[in-house]
Amino acid sequence: MNYLTCSLLNDEEIKILKKNLDIDNNSWEDGKKTAGSFASKVKNNLQLNRDSSISKKNTDFVVKKLLTNALIKSFTIPKIVHSVMFTKSLKGMKYGRHIDNAFMSTGRADLSFTIFLNNKKDYEGGDLIVENINTENKFKLNQGEIIIYPSTYLHSVEEITAGERLVCVGWIESYVKSIEEREYLFDIDAAARGMLSKYGRSNELDLIFKSYANLLRVLAN
Repeated sequence: MNYLTCSLLNDEEIKILKKNLDIDNNSWEDGKKTAGSFASKVKNNLQLNRDSSISKKNTDFVVKKLLTNALIKSFTIPKIVHSVMFTKSLKGMKYGRHIDNAFMSTGRADLSFTIFLNNKKDYEGGDLIVENINTENKFKLNQGEIIIYPSTYLHSVEEITAGERLVCVGWIESYVKSIEEREYLFDIDAAARGMLSKYGRSNELDLIFKSYANLLRVLAN
């Protein structure tokens, strides 16, 4: 399972975030400022200055939500959530095919995420396209939903043909670098928690949780 999509923010939380962004309307700047040398050639969007007080306030809230979501923690095994940005794309803007930097200023990029902050009906175009070998997956999620995918994949954002696309993006450094190893751990954790919910505690289940914890000790870096 290389991708995870789920609900992260409710409507009231989205409302608060967007209200804060409206207050700091003068801090939007050219998104090329934070792109790498290759990505900057295909990046055309706006982003909130990460040093602004509103950006820092919203970032703290988003990071807390990520780190307290049991499903996301199980999928990502997060060590650091970093380089969080709020981006806006207007009509005619897009982000061409690119790969994220392996290292950001505050950590390694193992997983990338996008949190959608407005409704699908608010804009046309703007699909996130994530490529994986011979497949191409498109994502345009509902307000408050998140997509998490490996930072090793090429991806792009289609041109906005109408309206405005508002998202929060960022990166996660995982305790486990390998995509395959994270998937194995995620499957074991999901199965064990499902069995616990359905059947309750047992000696056999204790051994599964023991094995998961010890595997994580071996695989973590």
